[in-house]
Amino acid sequence: MNKSLIFDLMGWLFGILVLAIGIVNIFWGNDMFFGVFIVMLTTVYFPPFNIALNKLTGFSIPVWVKIVLGLFILWAALGVGELFDKVDMMLTDFSLL
Repeated sequence: MNKSLIFDLMGWLFGILVLAIGIVNIFWGNDMFFGVFIVMLTTVYFPPFNIALNKLTGFSIPVWVKIVLGLFILWAALGVGELFDKVDMMLTDFSLL
């Protein structure tokens, strides 16, 4: 399997995970702007954004920066952001429908 294909697939999967975290924080968090910030950071993981960034600026974001950013996002969402409590609130809201 091609190394580039693996990185693209990992980018899509992690990008979708972080996007979901951002959406949960927007609607069920106590700080909507934190969720919007997470959604904006999500763009660095999607391959089309990286292609467009490289075409516009000639610069691409290194993998190590994406890894550090991903660890920061997970730490902020799971530790400080109390993601599991927010998911419980979301599931409770959906069960009331």
